[in-house]
Amino acid sequence: MGFLDFPFVAGTEGDPRRFPGHGEVLRYLEAFARRFDLHGLVRLQTEVVSVRRRVDGAGAAGWSVSYCSTKLASVGNEVEEEVFDAVVVCNGHFTEPRLADIAGIDGWPGKQMHSHSYRVPDPFHGQVVVVVGYRSSGFDISREIAGVAREVHVADRSLPSADSTCETARCDNLSFHPVIERAEEDGGVVFQDGTRVKADVIIHCAGRYKYNYPFLSDDHSVISVDDNRVGPLYKHVFPPHLAPHILFIGLPFKGILFSMFQLQSNWVAGVLSGRIELPSQEEMMRDVALFYSELEARGCPKRYTHDLGGGTTYEYDD
Repeated sequence: MGFLDFPFVAGTEGDPRRFPGHGEVLRYLEAFARRFDLHGLVRLQTEVVSVRRRVDGAGAAGWSVSYCSTKLASVGNEVEEEVFDAVVVCNGHFTEPRLADIAGIDGWPGKQMHSHSYRVPDPFHGQVVVVVGYRSSGFDISREIAGVAREVHVADRSLPSADSTCETARCDNLSFHPVIERAEEDGGVVFQDGTRVKADVIIHCAGRYKYNYPFLSDDHSVISVDDNRVGPLYKHVFPPHLAPHILFIGLPFKGILFSMFQLQSNWVAGVLSGRIELPSQEEMMRDVALFYSELEARGCPKRYTHDLGGGTTYEYDD
């Protein structure tokens, strides 16, 4: 999962695990930023308010980017503006969480949250926690919380295999169930097998997110999001009618993401520098139309347009 020129390797302790925890991934990204001196290129604690197309009197196009600092929110955020030749949108597909639909959840008195907001296990000390989903985030979070919680109940469509049993000292408080049938007003959570627990918290870890671009909302001609399909985009990156002046990196999922981000970035850098020439707008639109028709022929819903699994891959390194 590492970047191509900065391998993700096991530490000196000889850790035999195949899958690192989220803390290790964070340390890897921090090391990557230090190695390539990226901090000077990033404005932290800065919110992009809007990105708008602009054309000056001579007909030259550009992009007006409005932003404000979030450091001193109590003082008031003054919006500033700069103009750029091109904008690369990189807020990816983990921006706006989407919670699972659970019958009766509106009357349930407990707390709901998404894995997007999870940071540390401490707030769940002594609580009964239901974790929805057991993929990457559900796996990590359920095991961390099991070290401090009274009980952790994992709800997933498929129960884990024997080789994924809990390795922590608190394994006895981690239970697995089928999906949630309903939530009840007295705090009960009922699973499809009839099992019922009274829970304090439900954490959604099913990987559900929405593509969202609030900073582009004033200009619907830039891009549209229809049932989680962002488009039209040539190879998930370039809007044919605006390429290469605005483009998107990090939309696809179910792929080797870090290397994909890097390959997309290399392609974008080559196009913006003039080293690589894109096809014509017409050719890109034909490619997009063909891609959509192939998805439809396979019965693939729109919301899976950016799914690189199931044999749908792109050779960004060609």
